[in-house]
Amino acid sequence: MRSFSEQQIAAFAPNANAVGNGRKISAGGGFVSRMRSKDDSFYMGECKGSGKSNYVVSADFADEEHPVFRCSCPSRQFPCKHSLALMFEMAAGKDFAVGEIPADILDKREKKQAREAKKADPAGEKKPASEKSVRAGKAAKAKKIKKQLEGLRLMKQLTDQLMNTGLSSMGSVSLKNYRDLAKQLGDYYLPGPQNYLNRLVLEMEAYQKDSDKRHYHQAVEVLKRLRALEKKAAAYLNEKLEADRPEADDDILYEQLGGIWKLEQLGDLGLMKEQARLLQLSFQVDYDAARKEYIDLGYWMDLDTGEISCTCNYRPVKALKYVKQEDSCFEVAEIGRLYYYPGGINRRVRWDAAAFAPVTPEVLASVKGHAQKEVAAAVKLAKNEMKNLLSEDYCGMLLSFARIGVEETGQGKCWVLEDGAGGRIELAGRDGWEDSMEALRRIPEPEVFQGQALFGLLYYDTEKRRIRMYPCSIVTDKGIVRLLY
Repeated sequence: MRSFSEQQIAAFAPNANAVGNGRKISAGGGFVSRMRSKDDSFYMGECKGSGKSNYVVSADFADEEHPVFRCSCPSRQFPCKHSLALMFEMAAGKDFAVGEIPADILDKREKKQAREAKKADPAGEKKPASEKSVRAGKAAKAKKIKKQLEGLRLMKQLTDQLMNTGLSSMGSVSLKNYRDLAKQLGDYYLPGPQNYLNRLVLEMEAYQKDSDKRHYHQAVEVLKRLRALEKKAAAYLNEKLEADRPEADDDILYEQLGGIWKLEQLGDLGLMKEQARLLQLSFQVDYDAARKEYIDLGYWMDLDTGEISCTCNYRPVKALKYVKQEDSCFEVAEIGRLYYYPGGINRRVRWDAAAFAPVTPEVLASVKGHAQKEVAAAVKLAKNEMKNLLSEDYCGMLLSFARIGVEETGQGKCWVLEDGAGGRIELAGRDGWEDSMEALRRIPEPEVFQGQALFGLLYYDTEKRRIRMYPCSIVTDKGIVRLLY
């Protein structure tokens, strides 16, 4: 008989409320009957609902990686709370009578297999696109690139004007032209530069309100990135036009300019790995005011290579009720095919489906074994990554440490991580990020601060003029102590 962990059920759920409601239905005896097939590929039950008739709920596991959930309730959520409740029934080990798979389910399986066979059969593939349609496609992409170049020229004119007047005029400059251009960049297929310009406007607006120099420094950093993106993007797009290659490629600029990757495109470029095992080191939810969306950000370690990647789930404010929020994962994700986005140290990753396994002492030992041993080497890697203005101004790293503690400095007390060779780095929060230092202070076990590994985000503090580390979690021999969520 099949079973599920709560983590696996949550992975299927559209949101946390659906998980809670499914658990309540199961715990409250909502199912009046349960049935499973002899081969364990099909489960079904009748569940009491708000209507006169019971809801018929089923879970079909003919395709292990992509199970199909069905329910006769009117809910638009997928899977609905009744489907999740059926999984909770299975997780609880309740009795399921053995029965025959319904004929309509077998019929649906056959139709699905026929569709998949047709896709896989070369003889059943569609005819290759005609030369005329290929030319039309390339012409449309080239037209889009020309439109993007036009938008980049407009952006350059406005940023040139700001550079000529100087950022010291931020307190008096009118923001209307910048806001208008930010809106226009969407019409020029430039959502990436649009986000940077929106951030610049937000910093300038904040500076006009409180004259805080932090906003001035942040505006300088955003303007540097905006100028770098404009310059590199113009060269990149012109080169594509001259070479007559308007198609997507593995350059990071493709996504920076608003390109959206499909998994099959990443696969065609060889940006994938078969049979990957990932463990989540930390998870947090950030709000991007420039993009007006929440970002569910997870950092994961590849247990085989030690590479630290990230997952990003974007949830626009206007569509919050339609986009499922991600959550922390406390098990090992076993992924059949892992896809990578072009990038630097912390490449973004995605996958279609995953199985989950428990975190064992051997897994934790493997994670700690992949940690950077020296602070100096980690800082050097971070500096090289952050020099690229198209990358984030921070990067995630796992550092082995001999100890973590509080020290007195000329500027007061601060938290410090010290490696085995005596190398040190200051641990600190960052403006706009959630406070993880308070959680660090509240850890009661002294052994957590000795001979473990710390995962955090290295960033350059423009005011202090040095690299600092924002702590996210501590990997010990017994588990991962998370400072966020």
